[in-house]
Amino acid sequence: MTLRETADLLASQNYPLTADELADAVGDQELDHPDGAESLEAVIERCGEQRFESVEDATFAVYGALGAGAVGRVGYSDRDPTPMGVDGPRQVSF
Repeated sequence: MTLRETADLLASQNYPLTADELADAVGDQELDHPDGAESLEAVIERCGEQRFESVEDATFAVYGALGAGAVGRVGYSDRDPTPMGVDGPRQVSF
């Protein structure tokens, strides 16, 4: 499932929920990302012993708990220039 589908699934739950309750409800779903997939339960477990008061709380926590494999190329940004006086990352040619 995509992140959009994950957000929709989280929105379909009745809050407040603990992390354990949320994992029981939706944890069997697989979240796809560039480096493969992982269970939503594994992502929710990284949120710790948390209570989600709203869908926004749950969505932000899940997005924040995604592993590095879900964000694409780590450290890459085409939006922020390298500050003056700092050697930036080496250019990569495609």
